[in-house]
Amino acid sequence: MSALEIGIASFPALMVLIFLRVPIGLAMFLVGLFGLFFVTGGTNVAFSRLKSETYTTFSSYSLTIVPMFLLMGHFATLGGMSSSLFKAAQGFLGHRKGGVAMAAIGACAGFGAICGSSLATAATMGRVALPELKEYGYAGGFSTATLAAGGTLGILIPPSVVLVIYAILTEQNIAKLFLAAFVPGLLAALGYVIAISIYVRVNPKAAGTRPPVPYRDRFAALFAVWPVLLVFFLVVGGIYLGWFTPTEGAAVGAAGTGLIALLNGGLNFTTLIDSFIVTARSTAMIFFIVLGAGFYNGFLALTQVPQELSNLVVSQGYSPWMVLTLILIFYMLFGCLMDSLSMILLTIPIFYPVISVLDFGLSPEHLAIWFGILVLIVVEVGLITPPVGMNLFIINAMDRQTRIVETYKAVMYFVASDVIRVIILVLFPAITLFLLPG
Repeated sequence: MSALEIGIASFPALMVLIFLRVPIGLAMFLVGLFGLFFVTGGTNVAFSRLKSETYTTFSSYSLTIVPMFLLMGHFATLGGMSSSLFKAAQGFLGHRKGGVAMAAIGACAGFGAICGSSLATAATMGRVALPELKEYGYAGGFSTATLAAGGTLGILIPPSVVLVIYAILTEQNIAKLFLAAFVPGLLAALGYVIAISIYVRVNPKAAGTRPPVPYRDRFAALFAVWPVLLVFFLVVGGIYLGWFTPTEGAAVGAAGTGLIALLNGGLNFTTLIDSFIVTARSTAMIFFIVLGAGFYNGFLALTQVPQELSNLVVSQGYSPWMVLTLILIFYMLFGCLMDSLSMILLTIPIFYPVISVLDFGLSPEHLAIWFGILVLIVVEVGLITPPVGMNLFIINAMDRQTRIVETYKAVMYFVASDVIRVIILVLFPAITLFLLPG
């Protein structure tokens, strides 16, 4: 077999390992290692690559952002920020039809601004908002679907761990990616609020009502979320204004949320050690996936698969918009089966060279940023798309009384909102890019 044929054959081999429930990082590592062995005809290159890839991957300064953002999310939870956000949003929206669900979306958006993980946002806000939704008569499937959808805001609204990885893979500016994700993130939250409004009109018995909160209490609750705003503007604003690098900004954010948690009484020696351990475990998992992807993508580069695929697309004369649509559909479907980080690490080195040679009327930098935001959105849609949506399972595990089928029915309103948003962002790239300088 030629090197190109071996590279193509690696895809079904990798899919088989994944469906056999082999951890994706290990699967990519093994396929890359054995692929190098078959392509080079010996072990020298494969094992030499093992040494060099491990060093170059983990010596990347930019990767230090990952544990800092993860730690920031843990400290934010300990500091009671998730609860404060929900109370503030509920004070202004809770008395409206579907208002408590809308408040949960608003709280998820706020918590996403200080937590770079979708699953962590869904789990954290689920613990805070699910009892309130139940108390005020919200249907189980509607409640779980709302929180599952709201959790996806955690990875789109900056700071975002996945956007950091995408920036490293495509050699883009992290600060510009964060800025570009801001408006699509707000559109996502607005779209979910509209979906809730439509749902409660179609299913009026699915949502109860709660008495209005006095304005004095509303503004008191709103004042309580100042730490969230402070951390967000300090981190994202500081990075954009050039006060510090993204890595330094992540460290400042972790220190700031840690200090807030300490002042609020949520951080002590025991919870500090627990936060370090949980962060270390999550970081180790992410870093191993990054290593496996680096090994596998290095093997693919040697086989010339990405380059040949790009040449094939160009030579066939396919419309750039058709190619982009097919790629986004692929991401949406496979996002149901794999987490967003794994999907991006596995596919960006293959699809990005294809997109970069197509003419969308954008500069190379703007094209890379626009494509990254689109990919992130459609992959996150997979987290709430039946029958396999990771966020759906996480939230449903917190509410054993609600059948998963009920969640599936309700979540389709949010999926429809996401599809409409993707179409709008594809047709009008300026919505994503207009905040960028130049």
